[in-house]
Amino acid sequence: MQKDFWVFGYGSLMWRPGFSFEKAEPATLHGYNRSFCVYSHYYRGTPARPGLVLGLDPQKDADCRGVAFRISLDQKDAVVAYLTERELCGYAYQAATLPVLLDCGTEIEAYTFVADPTHALYAGDLGLDKAAEVIMCAEGKTGLNRDYLINSVRELEANGYADPHLHELLKKVEYLTGIIEAGAGI
Repeated sequence: MQKDFWVFGYGSLMWRPGFSFEKAEPATLHGYNRSFCVYSHYYRGTPARPGLVLGLDPQKDADCRGVAFRISLDQKDAVVAYLTERELCGYAYQAATLPVLLDCGTEIEAYTFVADPTHALYAGDLGLDKAAEVIMCAEGKTGLNRDYLINSVRELEANGYADPHLHELLKKVEYLTGIIEAGAGI
């Protein structure tokens, strides 16, 4: 009989899980890289002006820091249904259960979402300049795409995680934001 159900969050689930949980623990998923590799036509963009959201891509030597949420077993079905609607509706993800290492040293199996490179909304690695350009121009149902980037970096930093690629992308977006604001006048 299963005794625990865990969900691994590596993007917006870290700061806005949207479900009840018994415990949240810092954790690491080995063999995956977090990146802005999925186009968003809903939450952070539109079909006319897609945004970018985070996904997990397999990468042999990579580690992805995030948060593991322990869910009460009587809430498992409701949480999976919620996450299916939130994460799988039109996005290039596949649900997966993967081994995740909690900071306390315990390895658990956690439900999460990995990028599907065969999906039409899979962006892959666009490079720094193109990704920043997409993020700067996009807004969706839940707000500006750059707010998603800012919130992701802030949450990682609040948990003591370093993600050099996301920090570099944020610096580029901040630079572009400054150029836009400088042209607004006083």
